[in-house]
Amino acid sequence: MENEEIFYRNTKEYESAMAEILSLMNKGEGNLTKNEQTKLRKMAVAAEAFEDTHYPLPKPKTIPEMVELKRFQLKLTQAALADMLGLGKPKLSQILNGKREPDVPFLKAVYQKLGIDPGFLLDNA
Repeated sequence: MENEEIFYRNTKEYESAMAEILSLMNKGEGNLTKNEQTKLRKMAVAAEAFEDTHYPLPKPKTIPEMVELKRFQLKLTQAALADMLGLGKPKLSQILNGKREPDVPFLKAVYQKLGIDPGFLLDNA
């Protein structure tokens, strides 16, 4: 199991694996053996790969959607994101909720701090 990769070829294998993952997770991390921890990690990676292939997330179509995706990926609260971008929390909230148009300082900040493609920003501004 140490060097063995896991792949799910179909939905039935994936669903069976998800049930086993849930069972292992319900034991609690501190109660898993080293082998169970390794197996759980490999099964989770394989499940994520299956989901990426069979259940892809739609690509963001707007600047607020792209910023929200980046915020989710970075596990930031809206307040922490505002601080990171050097913006006021109300301004960020208004932009993300579509009540205010993104301005140049906002676009510059999301490009520099979040690495959002400038082409995407220009196409959607």
